[in-house]
Amino acid sequence: MHILIKNISHYVGQEITLKGWLYNKRSSGKIAFLEVRDGTGFIQTVAVKDNVSEQIWQDIEKTTQESSLEVTGIVSKHPKKENVYELQITSYELLQQAVDYPIALKDHGPEFLMDNRHLWLRSKRQWAILRIRDMVEMAINEYLHTENFIRTDSPIFTPNACEGTTTLFPVPYFDLGEAYLSQSGQLYIEAAIASVGRCYDFGPVFRAEKSMTKRHLTEFWMMDAEGAFVGHDENLRIQEGLVKAIIKKCLENCTQEFEILERNPEPLKKVLEKSFTRYTYEDAIKKLHELGSDIQYGEDLGNDDEGLLTKDSDVPVFIEKWPKSIKPFYMKIDATNPDRVLNDDLIAIENGGEIIGGSQREDNFDLLLERIREEKLPEKDYEWYTDLRKYGSVPHSGFGIGVERMVRWISQAEHIRECIPFPRLVNRLKP
Repeated sequence: MHILIKNISHYVGQEITLKGWLYNKRSSGKIAFLEVRDGTGFIQTVAVKDNVSEQIWQDIEKTTQESSLEVTGIVSKHPKKENVYELQITSYELLQQAVDYPIALKDHGPEFLMDNRHLWLRSKRQWAILRIRDMVEMAINEYLHTENFIRTDSPIFTPNACEGTTTLFPVPYFDLGEAYLSQSGQLYIEAAIASVGRCYDFGPVFRAEKSMTKRHLTEFWMMDAEGAFVGHDENLRIQEGLVKAIIKKCLENCTQEFEILERNPEPLKKVLEKSFTRYTYEDAIKKLHELGSDIQYGEDLGNDDEGLLTKDSDVPVFIEKWPKSIKPFYMKIDATNPDRVLNDDLIAIENGGEIIGGSQREDNFDLLLERIREEKLPEKDYEWYTDLRKYGSVPHSGFGIGVERMVRWISQAEHIRECIPFPRLVNRLKP
């Protein structure tokens, strides 16, 4: 009976078959311990030379790291470890012998590992991060549906920018001239809310920023959400609820992954206990000055500034109501202060950095057109977008969450390149 390793606890005392790959092996000559993985987990299998045939023992000795195999045996509880199981081998088949697998179970340089990313994914660490990523995406989808959002995906090819033209990847588009790879699906889901009320998209986006930090990719996955009749404060409530839902799901389902990554779950547990801190941009600048930062009013926050604001906090920090001058044209101006907009950035604790950006959108046709002209954007390209303010415009808000940044925080990965299966960086396009 073929089973998956993740279900092994249900078969204690029974003979079962596993199919997978050899992760590690050690042998004394009379007994061999083979750590086998099958994608759902890892298990130690044990072969005693005197208890198996000569052919089986020879095949076991020939099995090298990452060889594929089929192993049958009796499931037993580990003699010393709680909730850990072993397989006492009775039958064994070497399916394909991996010769000179290049990634040994030792430290390698990052460039070597990136060149071999297609193989590096098999390591325990990368396995754990990929599973956390999957859990983050599941939590996002589940939570948004509880908040009455439905998924309405956006195009990858776009005729215009969402947040400025300097970070776009141009693409020749048949006889229609130049298109661009999408920076964000926000403008499109703003159109969809007039149909479905609340919606989100989920897919790859592209930013041509020549940034080499640990938090930047040129291709990454973004979830953008938009809600009709959602004001600024309600927008923040939804964002906070989403982050807590992600953390809760990971805490419930990623215990083994956290252990592999040596990720202390206690800081994440504390996030669930309190409301998130809120600073206006102006208050954040004042606090940063008190903490020794030389940031000036009107500047964006750097990594060090984000770290200072969250250093002594148990919860992520919202920074809201930023200066209009440094934010995109579509953000709604604050009625109490025309120099600022109703927006927010959410900064994670543990040096997680910015994980969400959101705002209430400008729903007034004349004011939106005025902002487009101020930014010297091509009016004709945005006619379809301004149409949304001509035909049944309503107050609405939305936000975007970067999957890789969230995964990096949850997993405590050092570099964001580990948080996507095949990272695209300024200096890397393959494998």
